[in-house]
Amino acid sequence: MRKAFFIIFSVIIICSGCDYKLRPNEDSVNKKIEIKRYDRLQCQYLTTGDFAALQQMNTEFPIETRTLIEDILHIGEVDDPNISKTFLKYYQDSTLQVLMTDVEVEYANIDDINKSLDEAFNKLKTYIPNIPIPEFYAQVGDLEHSIIIGDGIIGISLDKYMGSNYPIYRKYYNHCQRESMNRENITPDCVCFYLLSLYPMKNIENRSQVERDLHFGKIMWVSNLIVGKSIFQTKYVDCIDSYMRKNSNLTVQQLLIENDYEEIIKNTGIK
Repeated sequence: MRKAFFIIFSVIIICSGCDYKLRPNEDSVNKKIEIKRYDRLQCQYLTTGDFAALQQMNTEFPIETRTLIEDILHIGEVDDPNISKTFLKYYQDSTLQVLMTDVEVEYANIDDINKSLDEAFNKLKTYIPNIPIPEFYAQVGDLEHSIIIGDGIIGISLDKYMGSNYPIYRKYYNHCQRESMNRENITPDCVCFYLLSLYPMKNIENRSQVERDLHFGKIMWVSNLIVGKSIFQTKYVDCIDSYMRKNSNLTVQQLLIENDYEEIIKNTGIK
């Protein structure tokens, strides 16, 4: 297993440069959100070598399997005749074997997460009526990525949400980093990363660091609003909060679309 590095925005956006783009999933509109348990098939194959589970992964979750193998693990092409053996061998790592077993115990029931996601994304739709509601699936990664954004799909790597006191995390993350690796962070992260994919910063390579920080702060502020908790706390989130209080006529959607941060900088004095 590759050494895991903590990244604040530990997310993969599988859109640009691909054959598919984010678009509304009409079948998911007005339906209760329910996370698809891809992780169960994955663990069944990777812990027992059950070929039937692998076939089901490939037929029922072809995009999820391709994304995991090619974009997350980077172990080869999904069409490679030997990829199933490579895939199986990769997860024979003792840490990953323990991780998969623990994930399936910790997340045997995810009704609370389904409910939380459903409430959050329906609330998001009240602020942004035309926003497409994605479908969700769970997987077990290799301790590197939390959320995967794809074609109307959000993937949740449960291995990154085993709790701040989970023993394996102590090998890779410090205390501050582990604080956000909890069950209750799943919904806020999904909202935050999804919004980040829909409202990227334009011309980011030519922006100042404070503008970049304000953009992320804006996304995090909206995410806090949607989940009803101050999950994301930075001085840039506070800056956006102060700006929105002074500009109460500004809608959430207008804030997300806005890419000129000069007025915010001028109004708040942030540096």
